[in-house]
Amino acid sequence: QVQLVESGGGLVQPGGSLRLSCTASGSTLAYYNVAWFRQAPGEEREAVACISGRDEVRYYTDTVKARITISRNNARNTVFLQMNNLEPEDTAVYYCAAAIVIATPGEIDEYENWGQGTQVTVSS
Repeated sequence: QVQLVESGGGLVQPGGSLRLSCTASGSTLAYYNVAWFRQAPGEEREAVACISGRDEVRYYTDTVKARITISRNNARNTVFLQMNNLEPEDTAVYYCAAAIVIATPGEIDEYENWGQGTQVTVSS
């Protein structure tokens, strides 16, 4: 079982950037497909981006794909989410999740390993 810890969240002004990190322990993250989800107050959790474990194929939600890049550093057992040109609508708790086998990258139920989340607030 892999344990996931997110970091890098915070308060940023509109138009700013943040890089979130998802660091794993207890297992080798390279074996896992890893996704970032986010949940705004009063909203359902939604997928943001996913990177596959074997061949680093990337999937992005249409609403963010022009502004977000997901990447991984297997030597550091870490997956990153680079977010640029942030908007107030990006304010949410961001979670990383991992699963060895998935059929649908953006489907919440596919992932059995979750971090505790990191808060991102975009405000002037």
